[in-house]
Amino acid sequence: MPAWAAGLNDPFDVEAMAPLKPSPRLAARVGEAPCSTDLPATPLAAIDAVDLALCNNPQTREVWAAARVQAAQVGVAQAAWLPSLDARASASQFANEQRNYNQSTAALTLSWLVFDSGQRSANIENARQLLDAAAATQNATVQTLFLAALQSYYTAQAARAAVISVTEAERAARESFQAAEGRYSVGAATPADRLQAQTALSQATLNRIRAEGEARNALGVLANALGFPAQQKFTLAEIPSIAPGQSFQKDVDALIEEARARRPDLKAAEAQLKAAEASVDLARAQGRPTVSLGTGPTWQDVGGVVTQGGNVGLTLNVPIFSGFDTTYRVRSAAAQAEVKAAQRDRLQNQVALDVWKAYQSLTTATQSLLTTADLVASAEQSERVALGRYKAGVGTVLDLLAAQSALASARLQRIQAALDWHVFRATLAQAVGALDYTLLQGAAEGRP
Repeated sequence: MPAWAAGLNDPFDVEAMAPLKPSPRLAARVGEAPCSTDLPATPLAAIDAVDLALCNNPQTREVWAAARVQAAQVGVAQAAWLPSLDARASASQFANEQRNYNQSTAALTLSWLVFDSGQRSANIENARQLLDAAAATQNATVQTLFLAALQSYYTAQAARAAVISVTEAERAARESFQAAEGRYSVGAATPADRLQAQTALSQATLNRIRAEGEARNALGVLANALGFPAQQKFTLAEIPSIAPGQSFQKDVDALIEEARARRPDLKAAEAQLKAAEASVDLARAQGRPTVSLGTGPTWQDVGGVVTQGGNVGLTLNVPIFSGFDTTYRVRSAAAQAEVKAAQRDRLQNQVALDVWKAYQSLTTATQSLLTTADLVASAEQSERVALGRYKAGVGTVLDLLAAQSALASARLQRIQAALDWHVFRATLAQAVGALDYTLLQGAAEGRP
C-alpha cells in the first residue's frame, strides 16, 4: 500500500496507540519474534510453555482486539474536530397542461462545528482513558495466563519428580524385601519380617503406579494449557537446581507501594475512573450552546434555466429546555464515576492483601525448601544405617521400613517445597505487577 494511502487509512495513527500483541514480545523480551504455535524441537522449558500458552490462548487475541477497538474509538472522537463535506443531488420531472419540464439540483456543503462547550475534548479524554484501561486489562490478562502456564508447567515437573522419587522408594523396598527373604531363607528372620517387607514393597509399587498416572494427567493439563490435545507428546526440560536467595525480602510496605504503582488491573481501574469523570464533563457540555459553520455552492437546472449560487453562515444552537434530560444524564454520569472510584479503592485494598499473602507464602516456601534439603539428607543417612543394621542382623525390619517410609516422605516434601517455591515466586511477581520473562531468565536467583 502506498504511504499516502496508508495515511488516509489511519490519518490519526490510532494503530500506534494500541498495545503490542500479547505474545511473544513482552516487556522483558528483546526483538521481534513470530508467535509460535508448534512445540520446540528441544525439551520444553518454562519460557517455551509461556510463549505457547500466550500464542495459542484465545483470551490473548480477545484482549488485544478489545484494545484495538478502543484505539479506533479514539480516532472516532478525534474525527469530530474535522469539518465534514456532504454532496447532495436530486432530479425530478414535472408535468401540467402547458408543458413538461425537468428539474435538477445539486449542492456541496462544508460543515464545521466551531464551538461545542467542551463536548469533543471530553469525548476524546473519555476514549483515551478507555484505551489506557483496555491496554492495562490486556497486561493483567497476560500476567494471569503467564502464571497459569507456569503453574501447569511446574506441576508437571513436580509430578515427574514424584515418579522418580517413588520409583526409588520402590527399588529400596525391593532391596529390603530381598534382604528379608534372604534372612528368612537361612532362618535368621521370622515370617512376619518377610510379610512386612512384602507389604511395604506392594505399597511402594502401588504408589509408583499412582504417581505415574498423576504425571500423565499433569502432562495432559499442561498440553491443554498450551493449546494442544491432552494426548500431545512432549518432553520436559530439566529445571536448574534451586538456590533460593533472599532478595525478594524487601519491606512489605515497599512491595505494596510498588504494586500500587505497577499493577495493571489497578491502572485499568484508575483509567476507567478518569473516563467516567470525562463522561460527566461530556454530559454537562451536551446541555450547553454550540456554534456551527456551514458553507458551499449550489446548482439548479429548471426546465433548461440554470442558476448557480452559494451560501455561508453560522448556526447557534442554545438548548433551553430538554425535559430535564441533561440534568439526569449528568446525575447518572456522576453516580457512575462514584462507582468506578469505589471499585478503584476496593482494588487498592485487594492489591495490599495479594502482596501480603504472596510474600508470606514465598517466605514459607523458601524456608521449607532449605529445611527439606536437610530433611532428605538426614533421612537418606538414616535409611542407609537401618538397611546396614538389618543386613548385619542387629536391626529390625520395622526400623528399616520406618526409615524407608521417612525417606520417601522427605523426598516428596522436598518436591512439594520446590513446586511451592516456583509457584509462589511467580505469584508474588504477579501480585506486584512485575510478572514477565525476567522471572524465567534468572530462574535460580530467588527473586520475584
